[in-house]
Amino acid sequence: MHPATDNRPALLLAMGPGIDERLLTEAHRTRLTALTRTEPHLVAHDLTSPDPRVTAALAEAEILLTCWGATPLTAEVLDRAPRLRAVVHAAGSVKHHITDACWDRGLRITSAAAANALPVAEYTLAAILLAGKRVLHSAERYAELRADHAWLAESAAWGNYRRTIGIIGASRIGRRVIELLRPFDFEILLYDPYVTVPPPGAELTDLDELCARSTVVSVHAPQLPSTHRMIGARQLAAMPDGATLINTARGSLIDETALLPHLRAGRLDAILDVTDPELPPPDSPLYTLPNVLLTPHVAGSLGNELHRMADQALEEVARYGRGEPFAEEVRASDLRHSA
Repeated sequence: MHPATDNRPALLLAMGPGIDERLLTEAHRTRLTALTRTEPHLVAHDLTSPDPRVTAALAEAEILLTCWGATPLTAEVLDRAPRLRAVVHAAGSVKHHITDACWDRGLRITSAAAANALPVAEYTLAAILLAGKRVLHSAERYAELRADHAWLAESAAWGNYRRTIGIIGASRIGRRVIELLRPFDFEILLYDPYVTVPPPGAELTDLDELCARSTVVSVHAPQLPSTHRMIGARQLAAMPDGATLINTARGSLIDETALLPHLRAGRLDAILDVTDPELPPPDSPLYTLPNVLLTPHVAGSLGNELHRMADQALEEVARYGRGEPFAEEVRASDLRHSA
């Protein structure tokens, strides 16, 4: 029971259909009702809806708890939310629903991008270690031979000892990958035009040199006009024979037309969690090339990893209720150089 003078902020859940069922456990919903005045099973899939329950809840909401599929918060939507003060996004990028109207209104914004960065970095670490062992090649050869083979002789150029790993982008994910790589015997190169002091263990270099020196190149830059097709024909040609290109960022950062000849020739390997378009056409060779591991954008949070983002979001709601700054506040200036 809460006292008659209930000072808890009013909160409304706003996200795409079915997302809340994957994001929030009953324990999360119970904590939400303790922290805020909310209907924990009322989810606004469309904030422009005439549904009277959504309209009433939006008019009272001081906080929106959003996730994937949230309605863009245009000036028209915000006019229906006169009490709104904060948006807590239980996912990564806020670019899909936070508009200029939000900054004009002075809303406080926070995101669970830090929580979402962890599984992407873990996926990347696994991909780097598997690439060093030439797992795609050895698995194909094993299935082809199905017999004893001189693996030590064939694998003379394989291994993860003192390899050079190139990280493109000192984003949350890029920095976390660098942290995860530190215990290994790697030389780590970093390219990021906005970084002047690299994280511990990394050496700053330019993009072309990074590609030329690295056995594995892993892309963690944001999708911006300046990063479109940043890995192009020149960078791909510079990569050493047998090198692996990993992309868990956005497909548009790589010129796939320029990449395909290197893959078809077997000169390069690729581990691609994202492509351009997001879903390759049915006849794309990326599905069948033996030196390509193609996954359907699974590096980020999925399954029970969504609960980590929910945990972070509820911690931010708790901070707001206590009158504290957000731990992971997003500012308009941040979005110029981030995802």
